[in-house]
Amino acid sequence: MKSKQIVVGMSGGVDSSIALILLKQKGWKPVGVSLKLPVWESERNRMRENACCTDKSLRIAKRVCKKFGAEHHVYDVRREFECSVMDYFVNELKSARTPNPCVICNRQLKFKKLFEWAHAHGIEYVTTGHYARVRLNRKSRRAELMRAKDKGKDQSYGLAFLTQEWLAKTKFPLGEYTKKQILKIAKRKGLAYLTKRKQSQNLCFVAGAALPHYLEERIGRKPGKIIDESGKFLGRHKGLHLYTIGQSKRLNLPYKYYVKAFDVPKNKLIVTRNRKALLKKQMMLSQVHFISSQAPKKKVEILAQVRSKQKPSKATLHPPEQGKAKVVFKRAQEMLTPGQLCAFYKGDVCLGGGMIEEVK
Repeated sequence: MKSKQIVVGMSGGVDSSIALILLKQKGWKPVGVSLKLPVWESERNRMRENACCTDKSLRIAKRVCKKFGAEHHVYDVRREFECSVMDYFVNELKSARTPNPCVICNRQLKFKKLFEWAHAHGIEYVTTGHYARVRLNRKSRRAELMRAKDKGKDQSYGLAFLTQEWLAKTKFPLGEYTKKQILKIAKRKGLAYLTKRKQSQNLCFVAGAALPHYLEERIGRKPGKIIDESGKFLGRHKGLHLYTIGQSKRLNLPYKYYVKAFDVPKNKLIVTRNRKALLKKQMMLSQVHFISSQAPKKKVEILAQVRSKQKPSKATLHPPEQGKAKVVFKRAQEMLTPGQLCAFYKGDVCLGGGMIEEVK
């Protein structure tokens, strides 16, 4: 194996570019690999120039690699991305669930394909521009995923489904830096133009403004009734896939209501004026995964996080059975939505996570 070589997932952004530079400074021989992803082919899809899928971003990644003496390669994974991420995204919305495409991409595509390319070229290690850290547990000798030094930029939540095999061979150099420090390094290294690019958008394959048009093409128009908790008719919705639990905007009702639930078989949107009705304490999870330890055989206290920027909350994790587990919060939480990831933490260590199936 080429022990000093490491594959760097290059998006054309400042973070992956600085990851390459930091590893080179530590004696590694970085090899830049950009995953070529698909975008929705439509005149309505006006992708921002910073989107990681655009040809401009690939050209920037190539330019950065050349500047710092690294090879650059483009790995075309458009077909796999369409199946693993875009179809998943649409199917979740069809089921009135809240999709988490970045989590699924990290689990089923990004790291899988980077390691696939690396192994095909005799390279053992992979790095990305994620803000997270990896440490070796001296007792278990297993790699552990940890929060980044910059808690405001921490991205460990979205990495909760990484396997031990991947994590043990992954480097996250940005995890020891703050975003401000990374921007300073970029300017010092002649990459000031990267610091002026806006942060990448939530969906890399469709612009935010074009999302309703994309969903209309993929799902169609499926209007239906809006009712309150008693079943009283209040108005019409434009399609269950356009709403999420807790949403209060774009309901076009005379008073402020919140989305409480979905009646998918009858295509009805159920709303409430009582925000406290959104509070829930219990979740059932599926696809429960642990990164560096075995699943617990008895109830354990954890910190549970259900959104990327949410502050984790104290909860009890019940022993998983056949990949499913119950999580009970100490205090009721707002907007627990089926389809989202619940990540498990113990201090700064991310233990793993599971997908929310049901809330009570």
